[in-house]
Order: sequence, then C-alpha cells, then structure tokens
Amino acid sequence: MELRPIPEMIDGFPNFCGAEAQVEQVTSARHPVYLHETDLRIDRLRAAFAIALHMHQPLIPGGGPDLRTAEVISNLDHMVRNPGIGDSHNAPVFAECYARIGDLIAELVGAGRTPRVMLDYSGELLYGLRKMGRGDVLDRLRGITCDPHLRRYAEWLGTMWGHAVASSTPPPDFVLHLRAWQQQFAAVFGWEALGRVRGFSPPEMDLPNHPDVAFEYVKALKECGYRWLLVQEHSVEALDGQALRERHLPHRLVARNSCGEELSIVAVIKTQGSDTKLVGQMQPFYEAQTLQRREVAGVSIPPLVTQIGDGENGGVMMNEFPSAFRQAADRHGNEGVVAANVTEYLELVEQAGVTEGMLPACLPVHQGALFAHVTAWEPGAADKALEALQRERPGFCMEGGSWTNNISWVRGYENLLTPMNKLSARFHQVLDGRPVDRGGRAYRNALFHLLTAETSCFRYWGQGFWTDNGRELCRRGQEVLAHDFG
Repeated sequence: MELRPIPEMIDGFPNFCGAEAQVEQVTSARHPVYLHETDLRIDRLRAAFAIALHMHQPLIPGGGPDLRTAEVISNLDHMVRNPGIGDSHNAPVFAECYARIGDLIAELVGAGRTPRVMLDYSGELLYGLRKMGRGDVLDRLRGITCDPHLRRYAEWLGTMWGHAVASSTPPPDFVLHLRAWQQQFAAVFGWEALGRVRGFSPPEMDLPNHPDVAFEYVKALKECGYRWLLVQEHSVEALDGQALRERHLPHRLVARNSCGEELSIVAVIKTQGSDTKLVGQMQPFYEAQTLQRREVAGVSIPPLVTQIGDGENGGVMMNEFPSAFRQAADRHGNEGVVAANVTEYLELVEQAGVTEGMLPACLPVHQGALFAHVTAWEPGAADKALEALQRERPGFCMEGGSWTNNISWVRGYENLLTPMNKLSARFHQVLDGRPVDRGGRAYRNALFHLLTAETSCFRYWGQGFWTDNGRELCRRGQEVLAHDFG
C-alpha cells in the first residue's frame, strides 16, 4: 500500500506522533537496502572505513526574556537572536555545516568519486531548522537522501528524537523517542527514505549497562525495526569481562534482564575517543590502510574502522573536514581499502555467509562482574547483585557507558532528574491504558514537552542556564497534562 506524504508540522508542533501504524509498516521491512545499488564486491575489499556526522541543537524556552513564558525555539535560533552571547557568532557556520554535506557528496559523485557518509541529525534539530525558517538546510540534504543516483552514498542513522541519554531516561520513554524520530524523518524526507534507515546512533554514544535497562533499550530498538547500533568500544566488554579483541569487526550485543530473558542486536564498534579530529581529518581512512582481512567462523571478511563525531563543532570540523573528505575520496575507489556505510557493509558481510549468530558476542560494560553475583534469575535479581557488588567494591556503579566516562549523566543533576522522572511517570499514569488521540493537539503537546525535557544538553553543560531550561520544560509538561487531561 502506497503511503501518502505527511506534513512536517501541525499546529506549530513537530508531526512526530499519530502515524504509528504507518511508521511500523515501513520500519518492519527486512529486504536489503544497498545490495542492489552498491558498487562494492566483498571479495575485492581488504578493509573498509565508515564515518558518521552527528548534528544536534536542543530546543529551549529561549524566545523571550521571561523563562516561564518564552517560546520554545531551537538553540540555534536563540544564537541568531542573541549574537553577542557566548559563541553565538558561530550560528551561521553551524547552519552551513548542517547543509554542506549534501553539496559535497553531489560534487564528488559528479567527479566520479565514491564517497560515503552516515548522518545522525536529532529530531529536535530537524524540527528546529524548519521552525526557524531554515528549510533551505533540509532542502540541500534532500538529494543525497532521496535521489536514486545519490542516496547510496549517504546513510541516515536513527536516533532519539530529543537526544536523550538512555541510561538516565525512563525506559517507558525509549519507544516514544524512537518512533517520534522516525515519523519526523518521514515527514521531512518521505516514507521511502525512512525505509532505508536500519542503523541507530545513540546520543552521547551512551549504552545502558544496568541489565534491566539495557534489555529494555535493545527491546525498543528491535521493536522499532533497527538492525544495528553504534557502541563506543569502552562501553562494552567480551563475555569474559576483557576488552574486545576484534574491535574492527561487528559484534553481537547480548542483553539479559533480571528474569534471564535475552535479546541481541548487531553492534558496530566506534573506536578510541570522541575527538572530532578523528573524523575531521579522516583518521579512519588512514587506519583502515593498516588492516588486513579477518576470519569470522571460517569466512574471510574485510575489517571496518568506524568513527562518529560532531559535524559542526570545533575548528577542525568547521574548517578542515571538507578538504580532508575530498582528499580521502580522491585516494580510494571501490576496491582494496574503501569507504562503506555500515548497513551496506553488513549486507555484504551477510551475503558472504556471516549471520548475526556467528559474530563475536559482547556485553554492556561491567555486566560480567554483576552477573557473577546473581544467585537466581528473577525480578530484582540485578539490583540485588548490584547491592552485593557495591558492598565488595564501594563506588561501583552501573550508570552506563558513553564516549566519555568522566561525565556522569546522573550524579549532581538530581534537581533536574527528579522533575524529569516525575513528568515521565505522570505522562504514563495519565495517558497509558486509556483511549487517546495520538494525532490530536493535546497528546502532541504533552509528548513534545516530555521528549524535549529529556535532552542530554540540560545535563552536559552543567548547572545554571541549562538545568533551568530543563526544569521549566518539565513544569510546562506537568501543566499541559493537568490542563488537557485532568
């Protein structure tokens, strides 16, 4: 059945709910996306590399002087309106960085090159750009997203609509974020483009490691049709608790909850730290040249070097990335060491005979130590084991792993997490289990405040301006629920 296009905005809100049945229909497809389009042949490859550009701007109550009444706008719009504050002078540069990859890919393809790039844009950014009148940015991305002659060079990755860190986000909200991003993306670029989205990019490269939260996270990803996700190498461990031995091979991430239930999903390993220089200067291309083919269950496949970095942040990405990207594209083709997007690579690997069950397994970090303290798989088993482990190792915690382990997404932010958790609890108490028009303004308004309040930026940048914004959105969310749903 052909699906009709849907509008990007309704009553000023993003069109990110109400079409769940259509979204599920599109994202449940299992046919290959790239096999019939790719110019790569796995037997001709020695190694491959993949890069992803992460783009995000939070939504804040910044459209006026009074925090309690200010319009919710993109932080990029706030920068434009307040050019004398902080790094607001970078707003035009940021906007150009969001758009330029569309022109860059088209230029290189036109010159006979074979570039590849993966794109991770938060739902908040997609909505914020349109709301502030910068639809031109989205238009410059449309070719590499929808044009059959260009789309195989750029792979879009799904993410949390509100750039929420999974480890400190209430698990009932996982699917809300995932489905909201999918519908928003379809509203911007169309249903066919959404059907090509198979990989997931976690905000802040965060991976929950509490067993019950990790299980719900993987369950949500699979429910929403994702086939693989990016993970930071230091956020996972081998089954024996050691560091990964083959970080340039895809893994099978295993999630087990307190009741002993298990799920798994393909994990693609992002190596090293989060320095944008690794992407900005195309380090994955040069590292891939040092590698040779590997064997997985007796099948020879090329290894894959994978990196993701902010696409607009810092002088390297602003100024050096385009020329470095062009230089790398001039030096690689479709044999030997090549650029490959991850879904393209995984489809080639599967065609060669390597199935998910044949991949080396890994766990979220510290789970091996925790599981050793589980005496029986039953409700609450993980928390009991954690208590026992903390008695042995004071200070041990299971707050998740991300691109940096020196930032906690929980400690020191109780003044924001408490109202955030209360808003989530109230949202589900009021709306779950009752007939609700998910396409109606009241539900969309409530969901908008919930998902926007959960963005990581309200914790990443410390106390003050950012936590104040987060708490205000929580206050407004509670007000919406009380006013519209009683």
